[in-house]
Amino acid sequence: MHVLLSGIVGSTAYGLAGPDSDVDRLGVFAAPTVRFHGLTFPSESVVSTKPDATFHEARKYASLALRGNPTVSELMWLPTELYETRHPLGDALIGIRTSFLAARPVRDAYLGYATQQFKRLESRGDGSFSADTRKRTSKHARHLLRLCAQGFELYTTAHLRIRLDDPQRFRDFGERVAAGDIDLARRMMADYEHRFDTATTVLPDEPDRTAAEAWLRSVRAAFYDA
Repeated sequence: MHVLLSGIVGSTAYGLAGPDSDVDRLGVFAAPTVRFHGLTFPSESVVSTKPDATFHEARKYASLALRGNPTVSELMWLPTELYETRHPLGDALIGIRTSFLAARPVRDAYLGYATQQFKRLESRGDGSFSADTRKRTSKHARHLLRLCAQGFELYTTAHLRIRLDDPQRFRDFGERVAAGDIDLARRMMADYEHRFDTATTVLPDEPDRTAAEAWLRSVRAAFYDA
């Protein structure tokens, strides 16, 4: 596969990594265009472990990004030093990253995903569980807060901040929730839901699908003879 863009994402990118954290990688690749001319299309995603890495084919990547998928979208907003591969078409993708943004998909993706995660936290009870489960719950909770904070900033500024300004705030939040303070997470969720409902967004109603389509066609043209 032809890797167009790849980099280190997840806890390392956010500034939340600890001694036991995995290094997660995400990328977008282009399959040779001729592979789409037959009965069987190429794989849409390639996933590996040790190291943990997920690569999406260009069409799937663009489709997920147009829906506001938080995990996929962050690849286009990484700090420069976290990129490991930057093909010219990967740079072109970064250049149109705001074209994938729209108010409703961003709100639904970030706040919606956070709500689903909160319900999982809520079902775990009062914090009276094993040390291993508490560790996972702490990580779960801090990423819950991260989703809300990043999503709201993206919704109101059209900019996705990957590296968190105050990582300790997120760690402290995770520890308190893991210790049994589910109400803290509940209040945080209610606060961000109110913020989303009352804030003025700078995002358009619909993403710029024309720009995404033009980028994908340029990818297909570039690898037509591959």
